[in-house]
Amino acid sequence: MNRIRKALALSTVALTLSAGLAFAQDHHDDHHDDPHAGYVHHDDWQKGHRMNHDDWNRGQRIDYRAYHLSAPRRGYEWRQVDGNYVMAAVATGLIASVVVASAAH
Repeated sequence: MNRIRKALALSTVALTLSAGLAFAQDHHDDHHDDPHAGYVHHDDWQKGHRMNHDDWNRGQRIDYRAYHLSAPRRGYEWRQVDGNYVMAAVATGLIASVVVASAAH
């Protein structure tokens, strides 16, 4: 009976440790906060133009306060896409503002 308890305890410890390692390896970092990351210039991303739906979906929603950007109007949000900060209407993609990421810091 003592052997079974030891085997069970050892199995439990092994499972716990391997689950922790699997969780740690599951972390994905896109390096969005890297100030040295390059950016892609988009000539069509200007105030009054519409942002492509695929480009918008690739972007990461950001907290404008953390990047010292202006508060978005209702229905708009800031996204970081290709190293640029873009404020656009969520429903239509109408661009209100574009800031190159390195200029915002």
